[in-house]
Amino acid sequence: MTSIRTVVLATTVLLLVACTSSGTPSAAPVSIAGRTFLSTGVQGHGLVAGTRVRLSFVAGQVGINAGCNSMSGTYQIVDGRLVTTNMASTEMGCAAPLMDQDRWIGAIVGGAMLTLAGDTLTLRNGETTMTLKDSAVADPDRPLEGTRWVVDGIVVGDTVSTVPRGVTATITIAKGRIDVETGCNGGGGAAQIQDGHLAIGPIALTKKACAAGTMALERAVTGVLSGDVAYTIQAGVLTLTADPTVHSLSPATGLILRAAN
Repeated sequence: MTSIRTVVLATTVLLLVACTSSGTPSAAPVSIAGRTFLSTGVQGHGLVAGTRVRLSFVAGQVGINAGCNSMSGTYQIVDGRLVTTNMASTEMGCAAPLMDQDRWIGAIVGGAMLTLAGDTLTLRNGETTMTLKDSAVADPDRPLEGTRWVVDGIVVGDTVSTVPRGVTATITIAKGRIDVETGCNGGGGAAQIQDGHLAIGPIALTKKACAAGTMALERAVTGVLSGDVAYTIQAGVLTLTADPTVHSLSPATGLILRAAN
């Protein structure tokens, strides 16, 4: 089980740049604000295999993720540098290479020079040059309907736990129905898509008995998939949050799923 408690960073982090000449804070450029960028290449340093850097600029907040923890805080542009305050980070325990990469990205992004050309963002700091692409182009949000979503994590309060090894639970939503595979039993029910929410009717499943860990996963999945369920999609990740009036019936309060197709 992994804690996702937020902790305040001890130091102010300098990020990005956008040129100003007055030496006073300025608003973020419209071309940057509200956008998320994903790394497509790094010269002068290698990323951990299978990872990429994500930078987001939303509602006056800057966010950074390099494969392990996420950092965020408020920002303003001063003398061509984006100065952040009230920076915080999740406190997830990851493999040493990922933890090292978190520290590296904080140091490299801090004070980097920025060039924006259309959907391509380039950061330069010393001998390191990072190229990023707008996420809407590099990794667009998957459609909720028709995508096979695989459960990656079970949210319980402020913690996230992984599914049992070797067990696969999935959902697929299409034509007013949700089909569910819990890793043990399968079935489905009615599901109507609303604005940021799913209205899910009772889920009918087969009645096979499985190992204790698999049955616990089934209870968590079906407990979340009941009533009014909020959803968000970011690229290939779907987050479901249980209806607070019914989630007491389940040990889980949410699900984190990834697109399988």
